[in-house]
Amino acid sequence: MKTFQCLVMAVAAGVILNGGLAARGAISFTDNGGGNYTASDSGLGQVIPDNTPAGVAYSLNFGATGLNISDVSVTLNLSGGYNGDLYAYLANGSQLVTLLNPSATLSGAGFNVTFVEGAGNPIPTSGGGGITGSGYTAYTDLAVLNGADPNGSWTLFFADTSPGDTATLNSFSVN
Repeated sequence: MKTFQCLVMAVAAGVILNGGLAARGAISFTDNGGGNYTASDSGLGQVIPDNTPAGVAYSLNFGATGLNISDVSVTLNLSGGYNGDLYAYLANGSQLVTLLNPSATLSGAGFNVTFVEGAGNPIPTSGGGGITGSGYTAYTDLAVLNGADPNGSWTLFFADTSPGDTATLNSFSVN
């Protein structure tokens, strides 16, 4: 099993990354066999600042030779807040995929969802509870990352765009 260490700066240090607070935690990309790599962190309890575009960002650094990106999926577990206020993206170099975009049609509090490329299933609206499940399409399809060079800095970013409720990032994975 190969492990590629990723850099994540501490919130306590007050470092700003891509306009957002750097998140805390230790993250590594791990080879799951056959060249499938996963970056994940759990038990975070990372509060996404309310009503600010600054948000919170994770920086993931990846380095390996002879690899290309295919079949990307992203799992997010957030609690609290108001789903319609949340914005999230995954970026690598010049490639940016919007995972969540603020929307009046998304209600409820909390997500435990997996986005997969080409799924064609938008996140359903919620009547008050959280949204769960897998096989959802991100706001921008993850397929735009296919064929890109995986090396370099990746950013996973979250922001809460409206006042009133605070969301917490509990865990994530990027596969």
